[in-house]
Amino acid sequence: VQFVESGGGLVQPGGSLRISCVASGFTFSSYNMYWYRQAPGKEREAVATISRAGTSTNYADSVKGRFTISRDNAKNTVYLQMNSLKPEDTGIYSCSTLGHWGQGTLVTVSS
Repeated sequence: VQFVESGGGLVQPGGSLRISCVASGFTFSSYNMYWYRQAPGKEREAVATISRAGTSTNYADSVKGRFTISRDNAKNTVYLQMNSLKPEDTGIYSCSTLGHWGQGTLVTVSS
């Protein structure tokens, strides 16, 4: 099982960013997928989840209405569209399933 995240970077408060995660080593379309984040000095927290077919999603209260998770099973890829970003959204974002995590992509929200 392997994940490769990309798309992180520095963005100003109120800005937007889309991060991606390409998965390999398992049947991607058979599993729910998750985005987690870990802020500096804090524990990792679940941010969003999406069902196998992409028909059901769930979000942490802190990102609800601002973040959107989606997936493309033909490309073995899960996305996280992040809008109205806040400084407290800063952290390393990783995708996950089957108890595995990628190395993550760093998102920094700062002016």
